[in-house]
Amino acid sequence: MSISAQNPDISGERQSGQDVRTQNVMACQAVSNIVKTSLGPVGLDKMLVDDIGDVTITNDGATILRMLEVEHPAAKVLVELAELQDREVGDGTTSVVIVAAELLKRANDLVRNKIHPTSIISGYRLAMREACKYIEEKLVTKVEKLGKVPLINCAKTSMSSKLISGDSDFFANLVVDAVLSVKMTNQRGEIKYPIKGINILKAHGQSARDSYLLNGYALNTGRAAQGMPLRVSPAKIACLDFNLQKTKMQLGVQVVVNDPRELEKIRQREADMTKERIEKLLKAGANVILTTKGIDDMALKYFVEAGAIAVRRVRKEDMRHVAKATGATLVTTFADMEGEETFDPAHLGSADEVVEERIADDDVVLIKGTKTSSAVSLILRGANDYMLDEMERALHDALCIVKRTLESNTVVAGGGAVESALSVYLEHLATTLGSREQLAIAEFADALLIIPKVLAVNAAKDATELVAKLRAYHHTAQTKADKKHYSSMGLDLVNGTIRNNLEAGVIEPAMSKVKIIQFATEAAITILRIDDMIKLVKEEGQGDE
Repeated sequence: MSISAQNPDISGERQSGQDVRTQNVMACQAVSNIVKTSLGPVGLDKMLVDDIGDVTITNDGATILRMLEVEHPAAKVLVELAELQDREVGDGTTSVVIVAAELLKRANDLVRNKIHPTSIISGYRLAMREACKYIEEKLVTKVEKLGKVPLINCAKTSMSSKLISGDSDFFANLVVDAVLSVKMTNQRGEIKYPIKGINILKAHGQSARDSYLLNGYALNTGRAAQGMPLRVSPAKIACLDFNLQKTKMQLGVQVVVNDPRELEKIRQREADMTKERIEKLLKAGANVILTTKGIDDMALKYFVEAGAIAVRRVRKEDMRHVAKATGATLVTTFADMEGEETFDPAHLGSADEVVEERIADDDVVLIKGTKTSSAVSLILRGANDYMLDEMERALHDALCIVKRTLESNTVVAGGGAVESALSVYLEHLATTLGSREQLAIAEFADALLIIPKVLAVNAAKDATELVAKLRAYHHTAQTKADKKHYSSMGLDLVNGTIRNNLEAGVIEPAMSKVKIIQFATEAAITILRIDDMIKLVKEEGQGDE
């Protein structure tokens, strides 16, 4: 049995060298072309219909890519990249994919011209570091003791590409108020803005402008029974995670009864166990009981008599937020170390009042004046489900952006300003290097221009001319000392001109830009490194042995 040394036999197909690179780059281009048209304030929306016919209409890069079931392994990297950007920053998911795909395309051209991938990778890495350094030293504007104006502008910039851009003034104010109201200081004295404390409730009807901010955490369920009071104040809240129903025997437990009269006692005892549990709760002082499971009618009777509000089938997620806001502990069982059942009053959370109100056609339970951190709810109104979903996504992006701006305190001009400035700077930097990274850095500089180009194309403006003008301004800003203020020149996509975007109020948190460049470069490098792809084929007959 002789094995040919050149081609070891692999059970599968193997592609290597240039084929694989071209294929990967093509796949990434395809993914980026899908989201390309949705970038910017005049971007278009995508309508996605999934396998059961649910329709999603969205402009959010991460959502689009999450719903596409991408098969190609290299394109999957881009999808994960968009999700990473969504988790880390919250906005800029479209741009990050576009930049990464463009970097890849440029790198592929360089490899074709006989430049080794390793040189390109180190060139990209160098360019990325220089770019981030340049943003932080030259382009950022400190927003000292942030007033509301820069925050509102950030939120408006983030919303400009979404469905609600028409009412962006109104929604930007809502978002900024919401983020400022959940401000808290953690143990280390850092000021944090936990976005999780903002509950977004969607209710049909009225117009989008009738959305409002509610002080208090809203649970999208009503009281469990009619006889309960509509408001309780001050509220002591118990958060439970088990059934308050007649205690049934566990499955598989059999009770053999000799005397039929004993049956009634067993039934009685089952009912009493729940009653005792409820009495323990009420004795501890709880007057609002939230549970993720059910409460049956017999148990409700006791709550109604005690004048407490009980809410059943609360979502797990809501439960955690309520527990965090009120300082309650989520109790999963009453059993203690001794095997008895007890309930410790320390597990109760407290709030100023709990009321039930009607919003639209639903009853909601509002928890107001929570003890530890303030919780607020955004009530969104809108014509139909698609609109509400898209509003929620847009607001999520805007909330994240405002939070990042508050925590990092620095902003940069939007509308392609940063990308053009970096492009001019990096091109100049490339010419000063004598090593072979020079070409890679020059291509990196070119690749960043994709953002202003796509922005202009989507706005139906002449991209070539606008980008050329933009670069001329930035070149002047970087060469002449008295023209420094030109560095925040960006595109005005409504009129198709160039303007100073810092003054026009088109701003983004600097962190978002830095992360876009870092993540996009890392993703491009990851895919660029691949030069061999082996697809293994399942062998038949393995399963029988």
